[in-house]
Amino acid sequence: MPGTEKSIATRRELLQAAATAGTAAALLGGLSVNPALAAEMGRSEKPLKAAFSNAGLQATWCAQGKQAAEWWGKLLNVEVTWFDGQLDAVKQRAAIDNMASQKWDFAAIQAFGIGTLTQPVQKMIDAGTPVIDMDTLIAPLDQINVHSFLAPDNEFMGASVTQALVNAIDGKGKVIMTQGALGHTGAQGRAKGFNAVVKQYPNIEVLDTQPADWDVSKTARLWETYLTKYPQIDAAFFHNDDMALAAYNIMKAHNRTSILIGGVDAMPPAIQAVSEGRMFATVRNPSCRIHGGAIVAGVAAVTAGEKSGKGIPKSVVTDGPVVTKANAAGMQWMEDHFLI
Repeated sequence: MPGTEKSIATRRELLQAAATAGTAAALLGGLSVNPALAAEMGRSEKPLKAAFSNAGLQATWCAQGKQAAEWWGKLLNVEVTWFDGQLDAVKQRAAIDNMASQKWDFAAIQAFGIGTLTQPVQKMIDAGTPVIDMDTLIAPLDQINVHSFLAPDNEFMGASVTQALVNAIDGKGKVIMTQGALGHTGAQGRAKGFNAVVKQYPNIEVLDTQPADWDVSKTARLWETYLTKYPQIDAAFFHNDDMALAAYNIMKAHNRTSILIGGVDAMPPAIQAVSEGRMFATVRNPSCRIHGGAIVAGVAAVTAGEKSGKGIPKSVVTDGPVVTKANAAGMQWMEDHFLI
């Protein structure tokens, strides 16, 4: 179980940090936290009810996040109710309208697209419900007073995987980027990181950058077209691992597996694919830390009265490393223990 493993921070260091910086800030600030210590410091005496939603449980990253949120919820005495976004902005809006019509101790939401959920989320905030924003902006932080925003540096993630691919093809060749949903601020950051790298290499030609909206079926259709249209593709960057692996299946069917593939999220199937050489690299978007951290932040807000921007950081950067064959096994261990 995760609670039996050693934390990166010692017990004494973490307790001292909690005393000076607020419980939630201490628990959210490190790379990983011993869940037993988190429970000792932050477990609610009375059962709490939390509402969660992420972009869509069809996505492996979202499904892993749900598992992590529910695990941390049990640890900290929080009952988690899920409102699935279904990878559809309209369907998620209906789910969040439903969420906003009910009473919760706190809520945590990853929006499918920026600006799509502002009204119902504002309704919850106005009613006094702490809302934690996960992974992508519900709205710009100067326009909506979420309690905390937990997200990776998406530009870094896009740039780091793109750089690994570019290095592997010696800075020259033909590449494709398959984007997520264009209204998703995470996808926007990943595209910005990709573009920042490739513009430094005049011998790199970008063949296409169409979005597939996190949809594996749409990804497969795009790549059927690409493999017919382009006789040479040296590398491909995908905004998440699910799309990367869907494209790999099409490449395999066309006997084009020499294309180097990079993804984002470092989900278990992708880590295995990296270990086996089907993917070249991915980067960890720490689903467990983001969803588990939302539980920690929500409990601290409700039970300890920790304020946004004071006891609870207004914005928490949840970066993870690039994953290659060299560190894939260690990354999988950390995921299995809900630490990253």
